[in-house]
Amino acid sequence: MGAALRLATLIEACAQRLVDHPFMYRPGRADGTREAVIHPNYLLIYRIVLDTVEIVNVVHARRDYP
Repeated sequence: MGAALRLATLIEACAQRLVDHPFMYRPGRADGTREAVIHPNYLLIYRIVLDTVEIVNVVHARRDYP
């Protein structure tokens, strides 16, 4: 399995966990967001809007954001 496919699998698994446990991960650096570490080098940024989890972005951990 290639690296890109492994990363896509990790992202999808994390997103699936958010359905049942949206507050599982830490508050994000940007207001109103949360961050899930999906790999030591990648973060999944999301926000909870009413009863919906909205994935905002997937960023490299060394990237300076927001």
